Amino acid sequence: MRFRSFKLSDAKDYIITALILLFAFAIMIGRHQGGIDTLRKISVTSFSLLEEPLANIRVYRQALNTNTYLQRQNILLQDELSRLRAIEEENKELRALLDYREESNFEMTPVLIVGKQLDGLNNILTVDGGTSHGLKEGMPLVNSNGLIGKIVLTGTYYSQVMPYYNSLFRVSARIQENQANGIVSWNGDIYGELVMDFVPKTIFVDSGYVVETSGSSNQFPAGIPIGRVVRTEPEPGRQTQRIFLKPYVMLADIDQGFIIEFEPDSNVSNLQQEYNQLFE
Repeated sequence: MRFRSFKLSDAKDYIITALILLFAFAIMIGRHQGGIDTLRKISVTSFSLLEEPLANIRVYRQALNTNTYLQRQNILLQDELSRLRAIEEENKELRALLDYREESNFEMTPVLIVGKQLDGLNNILTVDGGTSHGLKEGMPLVNSNGLIGKIVLTGTYYSQVMPYYNSLFRVSARIQENQANGIVSWNGDIYGELVMDFVPKTIFVDSGYVVETSGSSNQFPAGIPIGRVVRTEPEPGRQTQRIFLKPYVMLADIDQGFIIEFEPDSNVSNLQQEYNQLFE
């Protein structure tokens, strides 16, 4: 096989042609420099116009991510704030209960309210104290604001309490400002309102007067706050008036309280039984 030898003379035409093309290209660039500058400006402007919406999209995505993060942090902070508020309210309630216990002349057993049934006429509460804690039927349940109810059933470790929102609940009461006596009950119609009956019309009763236990029934100690007078109505055909109270204790909000270790005076109970037997 024979190889063809390369000679400079053979490449002369290619070299000349390349030089001519380069010279022509340089002339073209020189003659059209203004057009190239214009093209460069148009390109830069176009890219800047495209870059602005792309930058806005990028900023919008960053804002969305930041907003999502801040929403999560806000939820966590709100949850923490709610827990702190609940702890603060619980501490206030506990301090008030301790102060009430120190000021009281009766022995008290602290209890937690572990069950509530407040959707009918015969409502009931369940507390975590029973006969093993020395609790007995008839003992009142209170908190630092006032009367809640009384024990009606006792077990070894738990008891059931009849609250004032029960159609069978009755308590002898008196008005603190004028010592007028009556009976407080719940008529089963309106939550947040109690009724005091058997107060004569001749006794002036104004809104804001305080109603408390009188102790005359030998079932509750005297002086336990029940509620505050909101209005009065004369009873048609009778010489008495009906007094409406707003109770001091909101049953839906309570979680704990004290059972007052109060037992009726046996001497008074015996006399009442003997009196009742006279008419049997």
